[in-house]
Amino acid sequence: MNTLKLTYFDFSGGRAEPARLALHIGGISFEDYRFAPADFAEVRKTTPLNQVPTLQVNDVQVTQSDAITRYAGKLAGMYPEDAFQALLCDEVLGALEEVNIGIGATFRMTGDELKNARETLAAGLLSKYLRWLEHQLESHGGQFFADKRLTIADLKAFVILRWLSSGKLDHVPVDLINRTAPKLRDYMNRIAGLPAIAQYYANRT
Repeated sequence: MNTLKLTYFDFSGGRAEPARLALHIGGISFEDYRFAPADFAEVRKTTPLNQVPTLQVNDVQVTQSDAITRYAGKLAGMYPEDAFQALLCDEVLGALEEVNIGIGATFRMTGDELKNARETLAAGLLSKYLRWLEHQLESHGGQFFADKRLTIADLKAFVILRWLSSGKLDHVPVDLINRTAPKLRDYMNRIAGLPAIAQYYANRT
């Protein structure tokens, strides 16, 4: 069996969270190495591209969050074997990464620049992608994004929806999902209530 070490910031959410969830749900043993944001300058020196997350598989250090999530999903049985269902899963992963990139572009902003950028983001890209996600969910049965079961697409969607509604993103309305794509709110709450996911977050508090 491979030895796994997942390295990322010490908080719930972010680009490593879907992989953490998949490995937890799948009962896959791994070292969940978390570090404080203040330590990032030192940690990044140990990574191939000066960024996190990374996944060390035995003595090989791997980068790129979606690649890591996909690998974790395969280990946990949460990535579709059918080629078309895998395509649908990957489509959602890619779209959600564009949301991450859009939000990430505002992280170094402050004051009015941040306020204007986040308000523009909420009215534009975020609303557009939320409506698209709601449509995709409904188009594939309303329960999951692919394969008629819980996959890593659902884990990444859940993590980002949870973040958008957390109030931790200044100038992004906490009711944006309710106003833009209300069925995603019900979906997020349903995923949060799944026993393995509820247990994961209960153990993190």
